[in-house]
Amino acid sequence: MATSTVVPVTEYLRKSYRPDRDYVDGEIRERNLGDRDHADLQSRFVFLLCLPENAAHATARSELRVQVSPTRFRVPDVCVLRKSAPREQIVTQTPLLCIEILSPEDTMLRTRERVRDFLEMGVPQVWIVDPASRSISICAGTTMVEQTAGELKVPETPVVLALADIFKVLDEY
Repeated sequence: MATSTVVPVTEYLRKSYRPDRDYVDGEIRERNLGDRDHADLQSRFVFLLCLPENAAHATARSELRVQVSPTRFRVPDVCVLRKSAPREQIVTQTPLLCIEILSPEDTMLRTRERVRDFLEMGVPQVWIVDPASRSISICAGTTMVEQTAGELKVPETPVVLALADIFKVLDEY
């Protein structure tokens, strides 16, 4: 059985990882990403959320470290912040929304743990995006609702995204 080495949080914060990694209670964890659908959807969310009509209400960033607790740092695929949020190199103020895009290698156990960390921090919603089924599961509190059509609203803002607008990127060249 493999054992993991406990890494001090100061060492994690001092180093750069490509791609960036999560830090969970002294363990540095790789994140699954790197395929075309994942990259296209991540870029699409940032593009849509940064359109002028949406950027007036929220700020979206990809792969930005979020300190969800004193010993846990997560790197959501997309982090949506209040327009009034302070400019932080590592997010400590609760985001409005965290978006996780599934890769084929993602497991339910690891995805649930990531979602739970964001929700326990106070994030109102976490969206789990499944490129294969073209669905988005909205996690809030103890509920999870899957949507395959219609629109999604970014919590505490007037920002609305149509699922058709999000997933159309998968049909491009």
